[in-house]
Amino acid sequence: MTLADPTQITPTAAASAAQAAPVAKQRDVRLDFFRGIAMFIILFAHTPGNFFTSWIPARWGFSDATEIFVFCSGMASAIAFGRAYDTVGWRLGTARVSFRVWQVYWAHIGLFFAVATLLAAIDMTGAYDKVYIGSLNLWKFFNEPGPPLVGLLTLTYVPNYFDILPMYMVVLLMMPLIMALSRVHLGLVALFVIGVWLFAQNLVLAKVGLENYHLGLPAEPWSDRKWFFNPFGWQLVFFTGFAFMRGWLPKPPVTPMLIGLATALVLIIVPLSNIGVREFGFEWARDWRIANKVWITKSDFGLLRYVHFLALAYLCWVAAGDKGARLLAHGTSFLARTWQNILAIILKVGQQSLAVFIVSMFTARVSGFVMDNIGRDTWTVVAVNFAGMGVLVLTAYGAGWYKSQPWRKKAVH
Repeated sequence: MTLADPTQITPTAAASAAQAAPVAKQRDVRLDFFRGIAMFIILFAHTPGNFFTSWIPARWGFSDATEIFVFCSGMASAIAFGRAYDTVGWRLGTARVSFRVWQVYWAHIGLFFAVATLLAAIDMTGAYDKVYIGSLNLWKFFNEPGPPLVGLLTLTYVPNYFDILPMYMVVLLMMPLIMALSRVHLGLVALFVIGVWLFAQNLVLAKVGLENYHLGLPAEPWSDRKWFFNPFGWQLVFFTGFAFMRGWLPKPPVTPMLIGLATALVLIIVPLSNIGVREFGFEWARDWRIANKVWITKSDFGLLRYVHFLALAYLCWVAAGDKGARLLAHGTSFLARTWQNILAIILKVGQQSLAVFIVSMFTARVSGFVMDNIGRDTWTVVAVNFAGMGVLVLTAYGAGWYKSQPWRKKAVH
């Protein structure tokens, strides 16, 4: 994963340095590579009854593909939106961000209705004992659609499974404030990001009697349930990636000591992961996870999730090499050419992450339905997963083609 070169900033020159912070001129191979990998993992993770999930990062540690997606989105936002703030100013930069929020909002609404319609259509056949709208707990929406419909469009009804994009929208809406603070002093940015994250930690606040000050958003009008992905917690990893790409944080040095420390952290956490509890049967690990839920909570983005992700990201960043040099294959051998083709596909998926994400969430439900009917033996699951990956690849190339607006190019005579 890409980290920008450091920018030396003194308190007296903070405002001018922030305005002149370097912005990457082009996307780094590592950024699109790891975001592309995250897209495939998200597909696997959301497909019901999929044994491919046995090998995703979430099984081996505290963090998972969500952290990869959000961190890389922060880095990509520094390139796309940071450049707008630098070149056209705060007002038009904010307009650029608001337009993206508008796009993500309607993508979220469209995804919900597409998935809900799919599940309702399956149930309407009457051919299955399983009630598919119940698989995503959409009973309330179909039984009494009025309040959920209003809640859906106002983002006060955010069902589980449909909660990543709303979180992303709120984090994006925080960017204008972050950019304004950066023009005053980067210390204010750090203070804001860390302060907001602290007040998002519900379990921590409850321990000190401050639960009434918890920052969270209501997920449904008829209960006190909050958004599963609390944007005020998850903004920490987003703006970490943003700060690295903006040059507000220096890239960490590549040293044996740091590599050893990061490796040790990742390995030490394995016994405490789902693998340790479920496969290794470590009851002490289960007890530890229950007693220390405050540090690993996914909803509010617990501290150890952040530590685990940073350690894993550092190792991946080192392994990929400068500007992703080790990801690139050189030569004309069969293996080199094969990897070059695979890499090109992964990069394309990473570049078109919003379109791919939307399609992946829909495809995951289709894949689950298909396997409900044809079974889940090894080769069936493999075939369905590869078919789903194929859908994502086609989506990425299709989205890229449309974005290129070929109809605007002059005809070649």
